[in-house]
Amino acid sequence: MQFDSLNSFLADKEAVPRKGPVALIMAEDDVELDTTLRHHQQAGFKHIIAFMSKRFELARDLSEEIIRIDFDTSIPGALETAVNGVIKAVPEGTWMFYCYNAEFLFHPFCETRTVGEMLAFHTEERRDAMLTYVVDLYADDLWTCPDAVSLDRAHLDRSGYYALARKGSDGHPKDRQLDFFGGLRWRFEEHVPEARRKIDRISLFKTKPGLQLREDHTFNDEEYNTYACQWHHNLTAAICSFRTAKALKLNPGSTYDIETFKWHNSAAFEWHSRQLLDLGLMEPGQWF
Repeated sequence: MQFDSLNSFLADKEAVPRKGPVALIMAEDDVELDTTLRHHQQAGFKHIIAFMSKRFELARDLSEEIIRIDFDTSIPGALETAVNGVIKAVPEGTWMFYCYNAEFLFHPFCETRTVGEMLAFHTEERRDAMLTYVVDLYADDLWTCPDAVSLDRAHLDRSGYYALARKGSDGHPKDRQLDFFGGLRWRFEEHVPEARRKIDRISLFKTKPGLQLREDHTFNDEEYNTYACQWHHNLTAAICSFRTAKALKLNPGSTYDIETFKWHNSAAFEWHSRQLLDLGLMEPGQWF
């Protein structure tokens, strides 16, 4: 199903999903686009909506199964426009997720449990949102993979992650909120604007009236931005992403300063949730 604009999609009441979980995929280019869509299909999302240029081509089976919206993802505020538009259109209480192409959601024990099962458990814990860490992936050989993207040769940083207290307008730390840093945005921070160095997103959330995603990947409801409830640790998930590596290698201002992303703390990515759990990049909480 294809729509020529976001507005035409939102106006079609039959096309707007009535039940979640719903995945929104922002295609900044066509790098691993089909792979990204298939990954989230297999994760168990009931509906997948792809925002992408009309120039991009999709495999035939994907074209028949996903909702495709012609959309310019390069305009300022494109992500917030798309996500907030769909929030208003779907029923209240719908679980939604967003990411970009060449990004892959992993949650604890995702090899045997669907995202829907996890979110049902998370709902029972009276949580309406889930913190996700963006874990940078990168090819080990940039001569062989000049755009830094390779599924077979993907690596990640196994250390170098840290958190700082997130302060409010009064200068005091916010309750149960932290800013997380690490990965390529930390190691090559001189090439990354300060406002874009965080690696945390609230990318899994339940819709409600008045909810809005902000530019810094947080919401206008502060409880949505917390990493856990007041009683115990909650589930967190990870988005394994080639996006930063791709940008650093394709940006003329940084590409010639980077010969490799590998360092002594690099490890081959195993494409398995156990590795992310062992590295502390996801929290299982009470999800046994």
